[in-house]
Formats: sequence, C-alpha cells, structure tokens
Amino acid sequence: MAESKTNKGKWIWGCLDRIKGDKVIWIILTMLIMFSIVAIFDSTTLLANMQHTTRLAIFREQIIIVIIGLGLVFGCNAIDKIGFFMFLSQFGFIVSAAMLLMLLTHVCAVQVNNEWRALKIFGFQLQVYEFVKIGMIFYLSWATDAYSQDRFWIANKLSGRFKSLAFLRKPFVKRIIYIHAPILFVTGAVAAGSGSSALFILSLMIVTILIGGLPIKDILLAVAAAIIMIGASYGLYKTSGGVLVDRWETWENRIHRFFHPKDPSEIKSGTAEWREYVDKNSQQIGALIAVKEGGIGGKGPGRSTQKYIVPLLFSDFMFSFIVEEYGLWGAALLIILYLSLLARGSIIVKSCDSLYTKTVVAGLTLAISGQAMMHIFINADGPLTGQTLPMISHGNSSFLAFSIAFGVLLSISKMVKSKMEKVENMADPIIDHSDDELRSTLDDLDRLESLDDGEFME
Repeated sequence: MAESKTNKGKWIWGCLDRIKGDKVIWIILTMLIMFSIVAIFDSTTLLANMQHTTRLAIFREQIIIVIIGLGLVFGCNAIDKIGFFMFLSQFGFIVSAAMLLMLLTHVCAVQVNNEWRALKIFGFQLQVYEFVKIGMIFYLSWATDAYSQDRFWIANKLSGRFKSLAFLRKPFVKRIIYIHAPILFVTGAVAAGSGSSALFILSLMIVTILIGGLPIKDILLAVAAAIIMIGASYGLYKTSGGVLVDRWETWENRIHRFFHPKDPSEIKSGTAEWREYVDKNSQQIGALIAVKEGGIGGKGPGRSTQKYIVPLLFSDFMFSFIVEEYGLWGAALLIILYLSLLARGSIIVKSCDSLYTKTVVAGLTLAISGQAMMHIFINADGPLTGQTLPMISHGNSSFLAFSIAFGVLLSISKMVKSKMEKVENMADPIIDHSDDELRSTLDDLDRLESLDDGEFME
C-alpha cells in the first residue's frame, strides 16, 4: 500500500516535471487563476442581480473560461519554433485594425458603457481593446526586428520594381509606414471609444518600440504626432460644441474631479446635488471604504459588504475587494506575484538571442504587470480608467488575451531554458566562502566542542 502511494506521488511529480516552460511563471499563473476563481465567486453578487442569474452560474462560466484560457496557454507553450510566432506577429496590426474598423463602422459591434467597445461574433462578445494591446505588442516586436534587418520585403520589392516608388527604400519612410502610422491609427481608433485605453495602449506601444531599439528621435516624433492628434481631437470637440468626440466630456469631468475634489461635508444630504455627487463617485467611494474596512487581516472570504454596493467591484475595483476580504496580506501577495513576473521576464529577456524575442517578452511582461499596477493605483484613489486586474478581474476577453500572453512567455522561456539556468548559476551567492575557509571554520568548531568547561574558562 505504501509502495502504491509512493509510485502515485512519483507519477504526479513526474507529470509536473514534464510540463515545459519556466516553473516560476507557471506558479505565478496558477496562483493568479486561483485568486480569480475564488474572487469571482465571492464578488459577483450585483452582477448576478443585473443579469438575472446566480453567482453559481457566473462561477461555472468562469471555470469554462479558465479551461479555455489554460488551453490557449498550453497550446502556445507547445510551440517550439520562434519563427511561428514571428510569422503570426506580422498580422497583429491587420487583425487589430480590422477589429477597430468594425467598431468604428458598428459592424457586429455592441455598446459597453454607452460606447462601441466590443464585437459580438457567433454569440461570443469580444472586448476589442484587450486583444488590440496584445496584438500590437506582437506586431511592433516583429516590425522593429524586421527594420533592424531590413526585412520589409513588400516595400523592398515595390521600390525595386517601380522607379516611382524608389522612396520606399528609405529607412525613414519604412519606419513611418510600418511603425509610426500603425501606432497613430490604433491610438486614434481606440480613443474614439475610450481615452484611458488609448493612452495605456499608446504607452505600451511606445515602450515596445523603445525596447526594440528604434531611434529616440523617432520615438519622440511618434509621441509628438500623438499629442498633435489628441490636441486636434480636443479642438474638434470644443469647436463642435461637444457634439463630436464627446468622450472628451468624460475626461474633463474625471480630470476636474481628480484635481478639484469636492468636499462631501459641504453638500447637504438629500439634495439633488448630493444625489448627483453620490452617483458620480459611488464606485470610488465604495472601493476606498472596502480598502479601509479590510485593514491588515481582512474580513475573511465571503464577508465583503461593498460587493452589494459597488457595481463594478468584480472588475474595475477587484483589488479593493481583495483587500476588503483578505486584507493587506492578500494585497501584498498579489503585488509580489506581479513584481515577480516582471523580474522573471527580465531574466528571460537577458537569455533571448534575437531582438524579436527580447522585445515581445519585455512587451508582454510590461503589459501584464503595468496594467496590474495601474489597476492598483486606481483603487488607491487614482483617476478612474477602467483597467481590470490581469487574470483575476471578471472579463472573458481580458482573461483569454492575457492567457495568450502567458502562453507565449512560457514557450519562449522553454526555448531559452539552458541560458536562463546559466545566468542563475553565474549569480553571486549571498554568502561566499571557499572550501578551505569552510573546512577551517568547521575544524575550529570541532575543537571548541572538545574542550571541557575548565579548559574553556582558561
């Protein structure tokens, strides 16, 4: 019987050992998913009421999404060829642009918070911006690598065949066509539905091309162009009297509330002004109350009170919910997980051979950890931007998009495993003693133990 248990244990550990990819990232992913399953079940009381369903039904849906997400992780992790990812990455902008154009033209599009932000395809709703941010990291990683090696074959072929298109050979023109123009288009298209998402995705794209080695002056040019485009859209909003690009009204209100917060003690309770203030700030106030009531130890699983009050506690304010139920200890564990992912990603980057792999690993790692830090900042009374907590907040599209990101990270870490082990082995030990020093120390301890009390006193 004992032998049977031993064999079973060996079989389990053998299966775990056969799972390829960086074990640290696997642990981080597993713990985030465990957090998600528990948190979604506990925090979706209001969502269940709004959808006229039960928390158990939402929990079952989340389990299905987790299974699909893990399927994407294992599927990406099973790929052993970097070339396969590179080939698909060059279509990242085409796919992103197609989805954004469908939103702008309202083809298969649905409204989320009164804005066109999702597509409904075969009955499944896709949050477009979640896939665009990942797709553009893949594309720009490919584009910067292709630029460094002059592998833009379409531009090269056209410039060689047609004299009138000879200007396509110029590096500056290639950067505009393949890098700057896609960045500006995506930023503008996303800004039409969500200004905060546009700024976050623009930041990710700028960081990606910076890591990809694009000249600083070109990056500054792209930033300047984006600022001009943002300024032009704001000017259009003002000159049209708020009819065009009306998302600026939301941003004006958020910025004004952030820099000029109104003291609720100055508003008379029960008045129309009071009701308007509560309606606009109820989520942020509820999130701060959740953080305060959670304290150090938390209320315990299932004991949140703000989940009955804050409508988006299960998505935009998931971190506040976790603090309320699990306290600062639970919050600290989450922050450690995301920072550990960032640290592990940096180790993988150092072990990568090609510019593409370095850029895509750095970009995906920053997308996950950066969005997590932004979400935490928002929950700590930052300006509301609607960014979810990666792999934990309720949101099928976000979970699936980041599952692809984790799968690619694991696949690349598997390919550079030997180099990662070499880097870790070359790290200096915390305590550095040579064998001779260690042996001498042990001999001194043996002599000390052999002395009796009288000899020791002498």
